[in-house]
Amino acid sequence: MFDRIAVIGGGSWGTALAVLLAEHGVPVDVWAHSPEVAEGMNGKRSNEVYLPGIGLPANVRATSEMGGLRGASLFVVAVPSKSMRGVAGQLAALDLANGVPVVSCTKGIEFDSGKLMGQVLGECLPQCRMAVLSGPNLAQEVARRIPAASVVGSAHVDLLEPLQRVFSVKGFRAYTSDDVTGIQLGGALKNIYAIAAGVSDGFGMGDNAKAALVTRSLAEMTRLGVALGGRKETFFGLSGMGDLMVTCFSGKSRNRAFGERVGRGEKVPDIVASVRTVAEGVPTVRSACQCAGRFGIDAPITAEVFSVVHEGKPPMESLSTLLGRPPKPENEEKRAAAAG
Repeated sequence: MFDRIAVIGGGSWGTALAVLLAEHGVPVDVWAHSPEVAEGMNGKRSNEVYLPGIGLPANVRATSEMGGLRGASLFVVAVPSKSMRGVAGQLAALDLANGVPVVSCTKGIEFDSGKLMGQVLGECLPQCRMAVLSGPNLAQEVARRIPAASVVGSAHVDLLEPLQRVFSVKGFRAYTSDDVTGIQLGGALKNIYAIAAGVSDGFGMGDNAKAALVTRSLAEMTRLGVALGGRKETFFGLSGMGDLMVTCFSGKSRNRAFGERVGRGEKVPDIVASVRTVAEGVPTVRSACQCAGRFGIDAPITAEVFSVVHEGKPPMESLSTLLGRPPKPENEEKRAAAAG
């Protein structure tokens, strides 16, 4: 087992992970970008800014000094995707020991490079062993020990069992997989479709429309994810369909809530400016559109979310575009393969 754990990220997800990991009784150090957040966590024994109402165990300590994390035997990274490369650079300055495990719990795709968060970390920390964690994990529920499950993946197969044990605590069940790419893509792409599901809610479109949208989103996510290197079955697991379901339907989902506000007529810049937390689907849809273009993948839902969020297209026009697409078989890929 790991005798000291460092959690990089003092937001809601990083705090929830710290609470979860603290159950092993080892020291858990949380790095928060904001000194005020770190001081509040230590003084009030809770993160009232990002995860209010959740008490912190005695073995959780917060800091805003990255150097205070030296000596940890496991690093768990849960920062916004737009901050990942900068934070990875700060971690690199710590001169981490060869082979120390680093787990990315961030869901996103870097713009221009198309790299997943584990790849960004691996590029900055080549001496470390990379792993990823993803699944239908709302921070509030995980921290409150409401039952949840996730999947941990790594190309280092000897890491899978120790990581599965450290993340498997009361109320949280961890599975393992070696499809590191698929796990990360499922976690990243679902945020795009959650925005679309929220727009549907904002329009008051009804349950039939939303069910159809989420089903077609799963097909699109799988198509795009396989093209980018994931395995098809991964997208029907916890980091794919599982995370897609919770993010599209939960009232606690940031991305769904963001989309709902768009559907009700609010402007994207106003929504972004009004919240502390990041709706990861906003930056991810730019990267996903870029990747779909590179590989020639048909991703109409992704394209319309991008147009609404980044180009100011009226959501109702995007809806008309999607509904006006030419009719086709539901399993078009299977039909194309059979045709030769």
